[in-house]
This record gives sequence, structure tokens and C-alpha cells, in this order.
Amino acid sequence: MNNYFIYGDIGGTKTLLRAEVADGNKTDLCYERRYDSQAYADFDTILADFLDKAELNQAGHFPISACFGIAGPIVSQRAKLTNLPWLMDASALAVKFSIPKVKLINDFEAIALGIEKLSLNDLAALQWGIAEKQAMRVVLGAGTGMGVAWLHWQGDRYIPLSTEGGHIEFAPATSLQMELLDYLMKKFDHVSVERVLSGPGLTNIFNFLQSDPTRFPGITAEEYKEDSGAIITQLAYEQQHPIALQALELFVEIYGAYAGNLALLGLCRGGVYIAGGIAPKIIDTLLTGNFMHAFRHKGRYSEMMSEIPVHVIMNPQVGLLGAGLEAQRLIKTST
Repeated sequence: MNNYFIYGDIGGTKTLLRAEVADGNKTDLCYERRYDSQAYADFDTILADFLDKAELNQAGHFPISACFGIAGPIVSQRAKLTNLPWLMDASALAVKFSIPKVKLINDFEAIALGIEKLSLNDLAALQWGIAEKQAMRVVLGAGTGMGVAWLHWQGDRYIPLSTEGGHIEFAPATSLQMELLDYLMKKFDHVSVERVLSGPGLTNIFNFLQSDPTRFPGITAEEYKEDSGAIITQLAYEQQHPIALQALELFVEIYGAYAGNLALLGLCRGGVYIAGGIAPKIIDTLLTGNFMHAFRHKGRYSEMMSEIPVHVIMNPQVGLLGAGLEAQRLIKTST
């Protein structure tokens, strides 16, 4: 057990940690534990408990690498989590827990890395397309916010590039979307993509649609606050609520157009991967065609857009898999 590594997926709600033994190119999972992030004052306490419960440090065996995917920006290998009062420092963790190599990566960087660990059973195809070997890829996903990461080929593998692409301006493509932008500009100083493509974004779309009584005469609905995307999705699928149904359709159209913009920007002939917590829950709506119609609707480049593979990632542990892959690679690096 001399060569074992630790990796984790760390978010505002849950922290999932794993330890694996490395034996050449083969690895074996030896321990896994899930923690309620909100119940702990800092990450150090969780990691100490994990090592103690797993009995990994007995007989002089210590982890030789660790990688943690984090929901938040990382600067100089330090991270302040977006929804937790935690400050994580890779160097401090390495010293405190005697781990030679510790790396912090953004959660979407971890998702991007995890793609190469996925099988076809982990993906739902929206458009098969024709994937070009070693061509650019992009990963995007709506959840609590909107995450985006690029993947470019370097040497013998794909290297992820983390971004804050969810915070670029929302660009409406139809008259109804222009009305939505006008509505949101009265509420927010800056209307980013994340204001419409996220759980709170779906809530904003729903509230916009029912703000004008002439759109749905005779139909009433309460105004939702903050992130009520799950409730609105339930209203659409289980109750066929007309406002919720149109909100979901508008959400999907904007989502498809934005994914197409990113694919065009990066010439992502290697594929587009839709991640995040929302897409698997609305996969039936994504498969109806409106997403891909908006994705391909790029004027003179529409034909090219029809050749780009587009998949929804259905495996919720893709980020964890990516962090594990990076922790394993750290073992083989000299720095």
C-alpha cells in the first residue's frame, strides 16, 4: 500500500473522498466516504477523519498524492469555496498531512478531465456528429451556476483550461429572449449567461413568463425566489403546467444556442459535453430537438455545426473521476 492516492469532489453540500492503491497502470479502490460539508468548519477536519477511519496511515504508509476538485476559483493553489467558509491551501495540506503532492483544481476542470474515463453508457447523444481526433472540446453545464471548461490536446492527452464562461453577457437570439433580457436588466446590473442558464436562471425565466398576464390568460402562478428550478421542472413534467413547460422550452433553446456559441468559438470538432446537475433531469426535453436546432442555427456555419458531436454526461461522478485521474498522474510527475 505504499503507492496510494486520495482524491475528492468538494462542494457546498457534500464532500466525497476516495483512496485508491496504485500498482503500475492498475488501481484498486480501498476506501470511500461521503461527508456533509456544512457540518464541518474546515476541510482539514474532514481529511483527518477520512485518514483515521480508513486507517490509511498505519504501519508508516502515507498517501503520495492527492487532488481535490473544488466548486470555486483557484488562485496560486489556494481556494475560497463559493458556498462554504473554507479556505483550502494545497501547500498547507501537503505539510500537515505529509502528502508529497497535493493539487487543487476547479470542479469543471475535474469534469473535463473525467471525460476520458467515461463509457458510452455514461453519455446520452444529442448529435453523434463526426469527432475529429485531438480536436478541441468544450464542457459546459448548468447547475447552481454555469460552468465551462475547454479541453485542448497537448502531447499525448487532453489538457483542461478552466474558465468563468458562465459570466459572459447573455445574448438573446429571438424577440422573446430580448424581452427576457429587458426584464432581467431591470433586476440585475449585469445579465450574464448564468442568470438564465442555471437553477436560479430557470426560476428567472419562469417569473418573466408569468409576469405578463396576457401570455397565459386565466392561469395563475406564484413568483418563485432564488433557486426553484427543481420545483419548476416538477411542475412541467408532473403537472404539465403551461408556464413551467414554456419556461423549460425557453431554457433549452437558450442552452442550445449558448453551447453552439462555445463550440463555434473554440472550433470544438472534438465534441461538446453537457454536464451539470440539470441536464440529466431534463434529458427528455433536450432530446426533443429544440436544443440542437438552436445549437446548429449559426447561419453560414450551420452545416459545420451539424458535424460536431454533442453528448449529455449522465454519470454524476464524472468530476470525482477526473480528480482521481489527476491524482494518479501526480504520482508519475517529478514536480
